[in-house]
Amino acid sequence: MKKNSVDKYLDLGERGKLSKENKLNDLTGKEWIKFTKSWFVHRPPRRKSDERLHPAKFPETLVSEFIRFFTKEGDCVIDPFLGTGSTAVACVESNRNCIGVELVKKYFDVSKRRVDELISASLFKPEVSLYNQDSLGLKNLPIEKRSIQYCITSPPYWNQLERNSIRQKNRKEKNLDTKYSGKKSDLGNCVDYEDFIEKVCKVFDQVFDLVKVNGYLTIIINNIYFQSRLYPLAFDLAVALTKRGSKSWTMKDEKIWLQDDKPLIALGVNNAWVGNRHHQYCLIFRKESSVK
Repeated sequence: MKKNSVDKYLDLGERGKLSKENKLNDLTGKEWIKFTKSWFVHRPPRRKSDERLHPAKFPETLVSEFIRFFTKEGDCVIDPFLGTGSTAVACVESNRNCIGVELVKKYFDVSKRRVDELISASLFKPEVSLYNQDSLGLKNLPIEKRSIQYCITSPPYWNQLERNSIRQKNRKEKNLDTKYSGKKSDLGNCVDYEDFIEKVCKVFDQVFDLVKVNGYLTIIINNIYFQSRLYPLAFDLAVALTKRGSKSWTMKDEKIWLQDDKPLIALGVNNAWVGNRHHQYCLIFRKESSVK
């Protein structure tokens, strides 16, 4: 290998070689290729009691892997559905700045406590701005347009938590939340499916304005089984986001999170097909146009 070619790389030992021309992240070529596998198994560690309050947990160990791929240290990440703070925690641990929005006050309080405790004990001191408000009001926050490198989030899965569910029985017995909130502005309380899709798209229209050109968006979502019918929520949302006119996201790919640690439940046995859905879709989009 020629000397000028060698100078383009930094040898990081077992991690591999880091290209000094890498514009997206701080990963070596070896680490980059490993992440591009279209499916993965992830078993997050058990959460603390206050973090388990949230009925749809979003593990920071998982979000951290995405953040490290789609950003460099010092970049800014936004999560408009912050929950109990997984994205913010992952950002602090990886030295990224973060903006988080969470509607429900008790989840917001958990997020703020976790972040404050982590920053006080961490060598990293990134900027973290958390807001307790409706995600449809992102445009009203003091955030500079095109200042964010990456958005990763997991919005409500339509009315999934509104329905009685076998999986929710254990949470009820432990006096844990089985829905996000009773707020009318909570997107998880939308009754109409098409209305829900449109409102979620409006949130990502605003995210589009805030993300830099060529910045990325990852949405962790799933399809929904309701009244003996499968609603292709992940697919419908993906299509809708690519048809927003000047704010259209370009869909680049999907990664599938396999949840092989979830127990099997007797669904439809001796009667009809009802699948045990043990995966999530991680939809990956890119902003490839600029808003004037």
